[in-house]
Amino acid sequence: MKNKNKLKKILVLQHIEFEDLALLERLFRKTKSEIEVIKLFQKEKIPSNIKVYDMMIVLGGPMDVWMTSSYPWLKKEKEVIKKYAIDMEKPYIGICLGCQLLGEALGYKINKSIKPEIGFYDIKLTNQSNKDKLFQNFPKKFKAFHWHNNEVKDMRNNSKIKILGSSKITKGQIFRYKSNAYGVQFHLEIEKNTISSWLSDKDYKKGILELYGKSKINELKDEQEKYLKELQNLCNIFFKNLMNTLI
Repeated sequence: MKNKNKLKKILVLQHIEFEDLALLERLFRKTKSEIEVIKLFQKEKIPSNIKVYDMMIVLGGPMDVWMTSSYPWLKKEKEVIKKYAIDMEKPYIGICLGCQLLGEALGYKINKSIKPEIGFYDIKLTNQSNKDKLFQNFPKKFKAFHWHNNEVKDMRNNSKIKILGSSKITKGQIFRYKSNAYGVQFHLEIEKNTISSWLSDKDYKKGILELYGKSKINELKDEQEKYLKELQNLCNIFFKNLMNTLI
């Protein structure tokens, strides 16, 4: 473990304006960590000297991993993720799309899920999580917020990959590569305004209406009120483990 008094440098790759670090940013700021957010959707460039960062966090977004024609910066992003998380074996957290990008870098296919997971669904931790330091003190079953249509397919435990959590639809909800890189398909970081912010985007809202109808919007808001406190408590535990384990 590194010196806890050392200022941490966190590189964050962001894919769309309103999918940000949310609660995680407030927690990092309290530790006086130095956060550098690269807004790829604004064509900001990823720094060339990535080894100076103590951790990389790759956030969610509406694009699919294969949409390199529509989002040309995805190609460079994939190269950087592979270099940082796999070749250099530095601490990496991939959330939602960031989870899928890590899975692809590891050689897995990213395909459509049996059906979308949008809303609050159960995550069950696997036996592989029992000795995992990042998810210690987590309940074996908990609610998490999901907003995804795709997943990392055909994951199996092996010497390098451990599946730590699953849902009814998605097997690889949480996976770890070696001891340094994690894919987390869901969102622990949401705040009170997160869902309303996402629903204010016309494309996100249109997707909800086409898949579920208007009733889903009220359902999401009701579920947020019901589960937000519990989810934020888990995010705080996750963050504490993160600071003690990876950086």
